[in-house]
Amino acid sequence: MYGNVRGSGGGPPGERRAARRRGAVGTVSALGALLLVSGCFSSSGDGDGEGEGKAGARPGQQPKATVPYWVNPEGKAAQQAATYAKNDKPDDARQIDKIAAQPVAEWIGVEDPQGEARGFTEAASKAGREALLVLYNIPHRDCGSYSKGGAADGNAYRAWLDGVLKGIGDRPATVVLEPDALPHIEDECTPEQFHEERYALLTEAVGKLKALPHTKVYLDAGNPHWIKDPGRMAEPLKRAGLDRADGFALNISNFQTTEENRKYGKRLSSMLGGKHFVIDTSRNGNGPAPGGDDPENWCNPPGRALGTAPTTRTGDPLVDAYLWIKRPGESDGTCKGGPKAGDWWPEYALELARNTK
Repeated sequence: MYGNVRGSGGGPPGERRAARRRGAVGTVSALGALLLVSGCFSSSGDGDGEGEGKAGARPGQQPKATVPYWVNPEGKAAQQAATYAKNDKPDDARQIDKIAAQPVAEWIGVEDPQGEARGFTEAASKAGREALLVLYNIPHRDCGSYSKGGAADGNAYRAWLDGVLKGIGDRPATVVLEPDALPHIEDECTPEQFHEERYALLTEAVGKLKALPHTKVYLDAGNPHWIKDPGRMAEPLKRAGLDRADGFALNISNFQTTEENRKYGKRLSSMLGGKHFVIDTSRNGNGPAPGGDDPENWCNPPGRALGTAPTTRTGDPLVDAYLWIKRPGESDGTCKGGPKAGDWWPEYALELARNTK
């Protein structure tokens, strides 16, 4: 129903790449969005996320007091778990249920931003939850690596964003805005001639999103092993409109530990007037892969695990939430035997789940 999951992944060359990773851009066909809005699935309200208690059962919603974000009952993990259960593989189904039961971000695609944003936010509202969305379409995206692409130019980006805005409307949403966009300026991966336009587009996006009545916005600020000095990210965040945003996001699609990100985020926050932040914990349960001689140790590294489940109960007043921004089980790119970036990879999903403590 939700269409194809397409590309994001990759990173800059050389040593800078060792700090990178990438995520997934989800797309929904216009027909899928229409079916979703018309109520082709049932929500379970304040369900506990256990579905019917059977491996591969349709996932319900997590308790709202713990995490207010929507669990997509038609997500790739839910579909995979159901397939395993149907094929008499209950153990595999139970493992993938660890992913399917959690709210993960929906990455808005390029073909129908209005329909997708409307579909996800209406489905979330129907379930009494909030949509968690990622916008990842900035021009010159990902420096030509695994997730290369993005809007053709600034005007194309503005038109795409306008579709997203119309789709969200007055429904609650939390938006993670343009992963990589600012760190790629700071690490000099994005050519200098594109910097001013990028700052302008991000500032406009923050302003327009925050003009919606119930939308929160977080700008990506990298991770502790990419731009190692948080002071280098302070000015780019300010230039991109952080003053109007709700905060910044760390560790998107990466594997750095929650504690390292928390310390980094606190240092950065102290330079930004106490701004709050969120941390992507989707795959950091075992921390990062050993560096060794692999320049792409951020890309589908083996031996990783799911991290802390999404929650707004972080125990830290500066950390608004632990989120699964990267969709666990989707490839970082065509490395280490993986499919193209953003494609579902059952074997990797199983490994993440099985390694989870």
